[in-house]
Amino acid sequence: MTTEYSGAGDPRRSIELLWGTAAPARRGPKAKFTVGDVTAVAVALADAEGLGAVSMRRVAEQLGVTAMSLYTYVPSKAELLDVMVDIVSAEAIRPAFTGHGWRERLAEIAVTNWELHRRHPWLLQIATSRPVLGPNVIAKYDFELRAFESCVVSDVDADLLLSLVLNYVAGAVRAVIQADQAEQSTGMSEEQWWGAYAPLLGEVLDPARFPTAARVGQAAGEEYGAGDPVRAYEFGLSRVLDGIDVHLGRLQR
Repeated sequence: MTTEYSGAGDPRRSIELLWGTAAPARRGPKAKFTVGDVTAVAVALADAEGLGAVSMRRVAEQLGVTAMSLYTYVPSKAELLDVMVDIVSAEAIRPAFTGHGWRERLAEIAVTNWELHRRHPWLLQIATSRPVLGPNVIAKYDFELRAFESCVVSDVDADLLLSLVLNYVAGAVRAVIQADQAEQSTGMSEEQWWGAYAPLLGEVLDPARFPTAARVGQAAGEEYGAGDPVRAYEFGLSRVLDGIDVHLGRLQR
């Protein structure tokens, strides 16, 4: 799976595309499409076929124009990726939180981002250590930070705690996507796979040699079935929020 990087294009052109500040062309025929039209096609391609399917040529084909024509809207794939991330980020912005208190609000943020990544799994292929500085990404960040508005917490801690939750969710979604891909590739569900392999493992696994692994593995498998990434996500999110609770409690002292 190829990793792409945000912020890899021309800085000025990216900002102009993201914020719509480019000066309109004074000559020539009226543009047939908008940057939004181009981005919508690219997002649809990525959703249907993965990020690897997104190229200037494929997007141009979908729009019924030549690749050269597409460059009049977006200078390269690098800038297009930035706009794609910004466009879909709008889906995670809400008018207000429904929950009260930081814990309920962070749980809402986790659910919203879980759903966002499930709808657009290609987001996990774009490394955003150099963040996309578009209006929707910033609006999403602004909204999510308000989860801490009633807390005694520094601005830096609020940023770090939000990043902790978002990074946890992204990692958990990646595990679920990998499980889905494994099922599609092999034609076997997780339950079917373990049903085939567990008896064979039992023939070779010596509990005397691996007592802890044997005991814990058996208990986990009997309770919820080994390899349940959704169960692991839900359990882990609760523990992450518990840890934040402890941290915030220390700040109150």
